[in-house]
Amino acid sequence: MDGKKIEFANETVSANTSLAEALVGADVFIGLSKGNILNQEMVRSMAKDCIVFAMANPNPEISYEEAMGARKDIIFATGRSDYPNQVNNVLGFPYIFRGALDVRSKVINEEMKLAAVRALADLAKKSVPDIVNMAYGKDNLAFGREYIIPKPVDPRLLTTVAAAVARAAMETGVAKFPIKNWEDYESQLSKRLGLDNTLTRAIINKAKQKPMRVVMADAENPAVLKAAQQAMEEKIAIPILLGKVKKVKQLAQENLLDLTNIEIIDPMAPQNESDIERLERFGDLLFEKRKRKGYTQLEARNIVRRRNFFGSMMVETGEADAMIGGMTSITQKPPTSLTSSGPANGREQSVGD
Repeated sequence: MDGKKIEFANETVSANTSLAEALVGADVFIGLSKGNILNQEMVRSMAKDCIVFAMANPNPEISYEEAMGARKDIIFATGRSDYPNQVNNVLGFPYIFRGALDVRSKVINEEMKLAAVRALADLAKKSVPDIVNMAYGKDNLAFGREYIIPKPVDPRLLTTVAAAVARAAMETGVAKFPIKNWEDYESQLSKRLGLDNTLTRAIINKAKQKPMRVVMADAENPAVLKAAQQAMEEKIAIPILLGKVKKVKQLAQENLLDLTNIEIIDPMAPQNESDIERLERFGDLLFEKRKRKGYTQLEARNIVRRRNFFGSMMVETGEADAMIGGMTSITQKPPTSLTSSGPANGREQSVGD
């Protein structure tokens, strides 16, 4: 605590307090100093679930390997791109300035800075675009100890943070040029990054106006579950997942996906009388449509238990507006008899299995 440092200290430390002493029981360490001033013993002395931001460059106050080796409950970040949780001013400054300039604000107040922080925090908890996963050689980045802050290459930063800053400027009365159409503003921001696709944005905007119920027949696939979460987050559709409920929930947990408020249906395992009645109703409807093709009522009721057929019948009866399938199953004519032990039409039957 030599020199000017004591002027910034509170009553919990004195001029004789060492860094090791100050860290005992501490919840957070933020380092903006020089490399290798922390050791594992200091980190172990900190409180449970401690946060360590070691941001000295090029060598942090303690290396990633040493910090992670010291304890498992640490939340660790550096300023380097070769480790998880890179804290980089590129996440904030460009978009804070962009939002301020777009509303002609002469100041950047605390509310605008807080808006940027909250926008980053909110974005970190959303599902990560594939382009970001690819850039870092990951399969599925998701909010957790090794992903607490968006990556600098995330294309959503501009439209998310700049818009939040601009809105905060307007709400605090420092905006000289208020934004009246936020959809147009976000479109203009996207164009700055070359991300604008007029047709795609038109489709997305139309979808948001009246989100449709979309059955996803291949829910036992992480990519499908991720798409369902994104559809809910962006409010472009209301997904309905078809698959084994226990397996779908397990996959969601393994991939850190949030399926809250998303309906999961297993046509092969009805849960109650209502589910059984719906299967019978779907089967009878399919029988009426296909009985001239040789179907029996029992066969039709069995066939609609398959996910592709069940989803199609949901659309047919108006219980859903659309269905997406084909990712893990093949499209072919169903067997004339589901009791046959051999393949139908010379091919293995796997539709919706």
